[in-house]
Amino acid sequence: MRRRLALLVGATTSLVLAAFLIPLGLLLQQVAADRAVGEATREAESVVPLVATLDRSTLASTLDLRSADDVSRVPVTVFLPDGTVLGDDVRRSPAVDLAQQGRSITAVAPGGREVLIAALGLPDGTAVVRSYVSDAQMRVGVTRAWLILGLLGAGLLVLGLVVADRLARSTVRSLHDLDAVARRLGDGDLDARARPASVPELSEVGTTLNALAGRIRELLTRERESVADLSHRIRTPLTVLRIEAEALTTDEAARLTSAVDALERAVDQAIIEARRGVTDRGVASGGPMCDAVSVVYDRIGFWQVLAEEESREVATDVPTTLLPVGLSAGDLAALVDALLGNVFAHTPEGTAFAVRLCGTPAGGVVLTVSDAGPGIPPGAVVLDRGASGGGSTGLGLDIVRRTAEASGGHIALGVSPLGGLEVTVELGPPGAGRAGPPPPPPHSVDHRVADPGTPSPGR
Repeated sequence: MRRRLALLVGATTSLVLAAFLIPLGLLLQQVAADRAVGEATREAESVVPLVATLDRSTLASTLDLRSADDVSRVPVTVFLPDGTVLGDDVRRSPAVDLAQQGRSITAVAPGGREVLIAALGLPDGTAVVRSYVSDAQMRVGVTRAWLILGLLGAGLLVLGLVVADRLARSTVRSLHDLDAVARRLGDGDLDARARPASVPELSEVGTTLNALAGRIRELLTRERESVADLSHRIRTPLTVLRIEAEALTTDEAARLTSAVDALERAVDQAIIEARRGVTDRGVASGGPMCDAVSVVYDRIGFWQVLAEEESREVATDVPTTLLPVGLSAGDLAALVDALLGNVFAHTPEGTAFAVRLCGTPAGGVVLTVSDAGPGIPPGAVVLDRGASGGGSTGLGLDIVRRTAEASGGHIALGVSPLGGLEVTVELGPPGAGRAGPPPPPPHSVDHRVADPGTPSPGR
């Protein structure tokens, strides 16, 4: 922008200077030519009285003396009525014949101009006094004047560019400040504020941006408090559920108590995350990380019990080496639970599924969950929060997508080798994710979304 402003001012200044200096230069050239012609006219007019008063020999001597004078720069010739030529010997031109009819004229001659003055009242007719001025004499001082005008124009152009650069620098600096504040807000730093700019319009934009930042902080604070309050309310029925579960003495009681413990941990984590500020998360604190192998093994073991009850065949392909990812263990566990919970919630009992985990050359991992279910129904909505249908809240795959993108990865849906749906999630290595919470989901489509909480072992 700074360069464009300088170009704009340079072009405008150049046009103005050209419109002013070119006519002025031509005018100076015309003035120099008129001055030279006027001098030649005065020389010729000074000789006219001599033609009328001096005899021929005296007049010839006087003209010879004038020609020999180095000070005189204008050659003078007298054409007498009888055809005699006195002074500088030049060829008689048709203009001389015209002037001998009693008319004083200025005519173009080879290499310059000739000034012809008619001397009337002579006994034998009309004589013509001719003076000559060359093109070089008519341009005396013109080159110097043009050079001065050119330097003046260049100086004015440079001055205009310097002033334009100063103004553009101030404007561009204000724009850079606004851009930096907008980027900081986009990265989750809600304390970023724009400083007043020297340009009133940009200062108004900065004020609006500051108001927007304050409004965002207010809305996020309200949202965090609402989530924390809602999560806290869930703890009361969870406590009742725990008491009822502990009163049982069967194996189901142990599994139910374990599920309640997991759900309480999820609620506690939701409260902590809701109470935490935006810039306290993610990369701003160094970046989360965990071992994907141990988390995936743990969640497969949790769902394995329910799979046995529903006669589901489970195929797993998980390596034994460490595979670090840029997510916390809780986030990765919620991601795996959302994927496996979708399989149990949206496929019939007895439907087989497979879980595969492998590393990537970039340092992340790829998690694939495929099933032998009905697949994606025609016209189904996928990956759109709240648009799942089928009694679902529409958050499961949305959580998976947002979690994957927060780690620097992505999610892809396709047809599995088992004939159903295959969900492939690529997760980035530690440090590859972005700071702060993931942005709101874009407008896209969702399919088979399960609720985001820890699934209960039942349908």
